[in-house]
Amino acid sequence: MPDLGFYLLLIGFLLTVHALAAGLLGGWRRRPELVASGKRALVALAGVLALSSAALVSALVTHDFSVAYVARHTDSHLPIFYTVSAFWAGQEGSLLFWALVLAVGSAFAVRFNLRGLGPATPYVVASLGGVNLFFVAVLAFSANPFERLPATVPDGAGLNPLLRNPGMVFHPPLLLAGYATFAIPFAFAMGAMASRRLDTAWIRATRRWTLLAWFSLTAGILLGAEWAYKVLGWGGYWAWDPVENASLLPWLTGTAYLHSVMIQEKKGMLKIWNLVLITLTFELAVFGTFLTRSGILGSVHSFSGSSLGPMFFAFLAATGVLSFGLLWRRRELLRSENRLEAVLSRESSFLFNNLVLVALAFAVLTGTMFPLISEYVTGEKISVGPPYYNKVAAPFGLALLALTGICPLISWRKATWRNFRNNFLWPLAATVAGTGLLYAAGVGRPLALGLLAACLFVLIVTGLEFVRGARARRRMTGEAARTALRKLIAKNPRRYGGFIVHAGTAVLFVGIVGSSFYQTAVDATLAPGESLQAGDYTVVFRGLEPARDPSRESVYAKLELLHEGAFRGTLRPARHYYPNSDQPATSVAIRTSPVEDVYVILQRWERNGAARLRVMVNPLTFWIWAGGGLMLLGTAIVLWPEPKHAVAAVRVPKEVVCDAA
Repeated sequence: MPDLGFYLLLIGFLLTVHALAAGLLGGWRRRPELVASGKRALVALAGVLALSSAALVSALVTHDFSVAYVARHTDSHLPIFYTVSAFWAGQEGSLLFWALVLAVGSAFAVRFNLRGLGPATPYVVASLGGVNLFFVAVLAFSANPFERLPATVPDGAGLNPLLRNPGMVFHPPLLLAGYATFAIPFAFAMGAMASRRLDTAWIRATRRWTLLAWFSLTAGILLGAEWAYKVLGWGGYWAWDPVENASLLPWLTGTAYLHSVMIQEKKGMLKIWNLVLITLTFELAVFGTFLTRSGILGSVHSFSGSSLGPMFFAFLAATGVLSFGLLWRRRELLRSENRLEAVLSRESSFLFNNLVLVALAFAVLTGTMFPLISEYVTGEKISVGPPYYNKVAAPFGLALLALTGICPLISWRKATWRNFRNNFLWPLAATVAGTGLLYAAGVGRPLALGLLAACLFVLIVTGLEFVRGARARRRMTGEAARTALRKLIAKNPRRYGGFIVHAGTAVLFVGIVGSSFYQTAVDATLAPGESLQAGDYTVVFRGLEPARDPSRESVYAKLELLHEGAFRGTLRPARHYYPNSDQPATSVAIRTSPVEDVYVILQRWERNGAARLRVMVNPLTFWIWAGGGLMLLGTAIVLWPEPKHAVAAVRVPKEVVCDAA
């Protein structure tokens, strides 16, 4: 099976070469049969890589320790749950998964999304062939997941203890799928520029692909944050690690692109800007993969000893030069059909939104790459830590929330101050009243209060959109309130799904503000029977409990949790020890509620029965995961196909309508 998997990679390499060549020659010579052949090659590639991936999974499940990848990332005692997830645990396997998702996406795209593109079709096929060619070539010639060991070892090294978590099954593949899927709208954009077919056809053809990539990347980032919170044992969910930042960068530019293309679809504006954004998003997605594999920056997520950095850098440089070179040559064909008529207009609010997102991405990129910049200038690597990112991100977040709330209150082209004032008055009054209540409740830090006020403003404005739309529908149809709301969303999923995403973003920010500004932490070494106080909570240590199973040895600390003297349950944080690892893994204990999390870490334990504990009270962390869930729900609604024979849309006053991405 491993030999078969490798030979399938070689066949895949030939198929990608053929797809690239057939697309280019078919476009230059106007030979549709060549283009059709290139399409078939991409469809065949998906099947070939699926079989190659199955061969790797087979080697993992059967514990074929003659394969180096299997020996490095599994052992004979590893549960099947983690054995399969080892597919993407290492460098070679994760690249194969990247290539598999890209190949399957390319096959579906050339099968279902090329209609109406006309002369752009051959160059889309060629672009998809070229991107697939790079990844398959890396796998076949530099990062072969089927490489054999000189001799079969009796057992493998096992999976890294930090990866033995259910998050391993979902977080890496979602993140990699998001990266890979962004290649599809990029390839369509390249095809549009190469063929001079620069209308909105390529945008319409790839809208759902872009949303799918954004959904996958969002889910991957959220699950990664939850994984860090529950497994790494430091009490946080986002450390501004270089590889964490690398996943955030394409998310920021991809979000800007999703908003910006609406202006091109509706007004024929920002054509160059949209091509720049989708190119940057693809480049940053590949950059994330490059950063993990180059070793240029230290990260807990990086693959040590990788030699693939130069190859990824060359690919980034080549695609960047080609795409921006094409953009420069087509600049005369990309002139806007309209211009901004006023600062107070929906177009300008979308543009400001884009500028804030891109500026934040640039600030994060600068901080991430600062060690290299400082080394080049001064000869010394100087890293910037979370304080830099937090100070930069907070004002950008405040601006984004404010724009998210203001957008629905502005009409297209040019809003009058009278209409803006009338629409703005009640949401603003409600926000001021709510902010006063927050201040009275003890939220006194200006930045925290400002961010929570902006969140409240977004939620009020978004809620008003649903209330007004449902009322208008009830007046027309006489439906019950719940039915009217459900059908309102079903008839226009793109608009109202987008509003749910905006509401989820505001809810997520509530959790970030609470857990970032008002966290309490207490460290203490306790003997059995002793206790510590953290906020309104008392933690009583009752002793250590050893445990053993076939794959590890563990030590648990048995704790009783009391809130203002009332018993709230038992907590059992632990340290786990694996035979193939020198580093123990931490298992935190969390009691969660909508108000706050009690988060307990067993930092170490002593032979005399004492335990070193860290107890943290993290307010509102629950709302990070709830807000993230709302964002994903809204995106799923946007992705849902609109009804083909929908009844006429309910009319809502222009000045309060804001189509959401």
